[in-house]
Amino acid sequence: MRRPPLRPGWRAAAVVLALSAAGPVHALFDDNEARKAILELRGKVEQNEQAGKARDEALREQIGQLQRSLLDLNTGIEQLRAELARLRGNDEQSQRDIATLQRDVAELQRRQKDVQQGIDDRLRRIEPQKVVLDGKEFLAEPDETRQYGDAVNVLRQGDFAGAVSAFGSFLRRWPASGYAHTAQYWLANAHYGKRDYKEAIDAFRALVAAAPQHPRAAEALLSVANCQIELKDSKAAKRTLDELIKAYPSSEAAQAGRERRAALK
Repeated sequence: MRRPPLRPGWRAAAVVLALSAAGPVHALFDDNEARKAILELRGKVEQNEQAGKARDEALREQIGQLQRSLLDLNTGIEQLRAELARLRGNDEQSQRDIATLQRDVAELQRRQKDVQQGIDDRLRRIEPQKVVLDGKEFLAEPDETRQYGDAVNVLRQGDFAGAVSAFGSFLRRWPASGYAHTAQYWLANAHYGKRDYKEAIDAFRALVAAAPQHPRAAEALLSVANCQIELKDSKAAKRTLDELIKAYPSSEAAQAGRERRAALK
């Protein structure tokens, strides 16, 4: 059965609904509220960045101390091994002394293992970690992942003005991030949620131009057409839908685009 034409704007709205488990997202900030929310968000981002830097510095100091302890342990182990070898070569040395040294070596090795584990645990908190997003695998720093997640949470809450600021800040700080293309997509959706359709078109187009093979590129073009329909520019919407169908003929977005194209007059 042929599905009925989809209403304009359903796609970006569905994206936001998919992010939020609490139901539909309503209401936009007026200008004063938006500016206040953006300033508050920027302040939180700066505080988080400063706190993150302080944490990283403390972790690096701890790692340095652990590494010095590990070096001391290694030296002690080597000294005990040398003493043990010497005693084994001395027929007059008692086996009890040798057993004591063996226990000491075993204890130092256990402590060495604990120290190394502590170093590894702390390095994982400041070293880049593997991330898989939208079919792409990349390395991301902990602060990078935290800032992207914070921006997504702002969008989930339906704070479109705050999300524009959050994703914009993320892209300025991490322009080459593996998260960047997906962040660009959500930035565009945040503009759409604010009904800043021209800004949304530019943001969606930026994603398609930078990453035409991105899994969300087809969806971005459909969203461009939705924006153009909201702006009462049916001719531009038809051209965009034709572009979508030609560039991504097998995509779900293209199927929706065909139905949308047929409904346009």
